[in-house]
Amino acid sequence: MHNFQARDHFADGAQYIAGRLTKGTSGRTHAVVDPATAEEVYSYELAGRDDVDAAVAAAAAAFPGWAGATPGERSDAMHRFAGVLADRAEEFAQAESLQCGKPIKLSREFDVPGTVDNTAFFAGAARHLQGQSAGEYTGDHTSYVRREPIGVVGSIAPWNYPLQMAAWKVLPAIAAGNTIVLKPAELTPFTSLLFAQAATEAGVPDGVVNIVTGAGKDAGEHLVGHPDVAMTSFTGSTGVGKRVAEIATATVKRLHLELGGKAPFVVFDDADLEAAVHGAVAGALINSGQDCTAATRAYVQRPLYDAFVAGVADLMASVRLGDPFDPSTDMGPLISHAHRDRVAGFVDRARSYARVVTGGEALQHPGAYYKPTLITDAAQDSEIVQSEIFGPVLVVLPFDSDDEGIRLANDTPYGLAASAWSRDVYRAGRATREIKAGCVWVNDHIPILSEMPHGGYKASGYGKDMSAYSFEEYTQVKHVMFDNTAVVRKDWHRTIFGDR
Repeated sequence: MHNFQARDHFADGAQYIAGRLTKGTSGRTHAVVDPATAEEVYSYELAGRDDVDAAVAAAAAAFPGWAGATPGERSDAMHRFAGVLADRAEEFAQAESLQCGKPIKLSREFDVPGTVDNTAFFAGAARHLQGQSAGEYTGDHTSYVRREPIGVVGSIAPWNYPLQMAAWKVLPAIAAGNTIVLKPAELTPFTSLLFAQAATEAGVPDGVVNIVTGAGKDAGEHLVGHPDVAMTSFTGSTGVGKRVAEIATATVKRLHLELGGKAPFVVFDDADLEAAVHGAVAGALINSGQDCTAATRAYVQRPLYDAFVAGVADLMASVRLGDPFDPSTDMGPLISHAHRDRVAGFVDRARSYARVVTGGEALQHPGAYYKPTLITDAAQDSEIVQSEIFGPVLVVLPFDSDDEGIRLANDTPYGLAASAWSRDVYRAGRATREIKAGCVWVNDHIPILSEMPHGGYKASGYGKDMSAYSFEEYTQVKHVMFDNTAVVRKDWHRTIFGDR
């Protein structure tokens, strides 16, 4: 049984502004529901525009001091932050599984340790924000590049990985010297609030990390359009990302978008079949398939196709659905009954043109459970192949030539992640070059690490989370130029007035 009592932790409200919890002022409440039981576990007052204004003001007030801190001072605070997270790891895991329905083993072994590692990484990276080295490029001047924080960042995170997405937004922003207001999803505020509290406990100054938990149409849009917010980072669907871009563009903000995905899983005929089968099931079902990099389209070269389908069907049938707090549970529920019904709708419509090999139904259970589902015989242009389902659904299609496999892999609007499976280094190398995605794994699917960037091509957005590359989103580059001659009348002045 879980031990996280949200009502006790957040009795003072679900907003975290200037270092303290407070209640929202929108006049509307929202209930957090455990998706595994359909029981309400917490109810809170949603943030309104006034709460966003207060959070942005707190971040703006904290910015000069935090931006003016030395890299070493910011680094030290973030190292302490990583230590607090590590000490409270079980609390975070319990909260994450309660609000999301994640299996506790996933929270304990993936979400929480990944976040601790990410925090430790950015604690070190905070000391390495140099610009380019100085040089006399004109002969008469010395130029160098400064990398400076942007200001107040307003970020919006999704419900599928609330803790990790909060970290991906907060950490590079504050490591670079910015302050931040983060809006988590209304469904899953717990670990974002705990994350902000842990920052304060570690000595990060009040106002550097703020949380506003409100509706997207109200708090979210006001945050993105706020005149005192200098940069916006959004992770979520491509449709909502377009709306965020419209609002941000109106105020000429820096914008980072990590949007939807429909990751191809390309299996060539020389691949290790057993490895590919295991990789496909793991890649398709992680977080109940609610992962923008999840394996969703498996393209299998025809000699391996039948055996791959049979192997995946058998392995999917062995996956254990159940109580997220049972350590033996492999897969938990979807985030809500409404989302489960959305996933079921995709599968039910596909029955008219494709074959459901296994799964394809909800469990008779109070929770929002949906069985692991394998679909074949779908056309490349069908909805089940082209649209992001965001659930435990894998569709498998055959291909003949390598050219065809790579062409099919690229044949969606998305380009977030992909994988290629082959024992041939040249074949795999070609796939990594020609598949249009921000990440291409070879003989694996899903692993991420703090040192490497995460972000998409095409309709999957632009900009990078994690790694030193993320600082490109959260810093401004300034050219500084010194005259070295002390000459009053420069030679180039004659192009404006006078003669040589």
